[in-house]
Amino acid sequence: MDEAQQLVVMQLIMAGGNAKSSAIEAIRAAKAADFEQAAVKLKEADQFLAEAHNAQTSMLTDEANGHHQSVSLLMVHGQDHVMTAITFRDLAGEVVDLYKRIATKSE
Repeated sequence: MDEAQQLVVMQLIMAGGNAKSSAIEAIRAAKAADFEQAAVKLKEADQFLAEAHNAQTSMLTDEANGHHQSVSLLMVHGQDHVMTAITFRDLAGEVVDLYKRIATKSE
């Protein structure tokens, strides 16, 4: 894996980890009935996932242009971070909605 590929993989790892953290913070904010902050954190998670998507797109574009990407354990780890973050983001959106529904019915 060359230095450019390592950089992209590190972007995946960082963006995925940041997106997951933001999704968890959204759930915590919703649990505290701070739905504005929850929305901010969900949007933040989406932005981090967009960064990860852009990194993936650059790798796919290189591959499509005939520049084979070596698949290392580090790359698999990076992709795993992104997929986990996507799952967390999706679930966080549902949990935030549930907390909103509970808060509305409690009033």
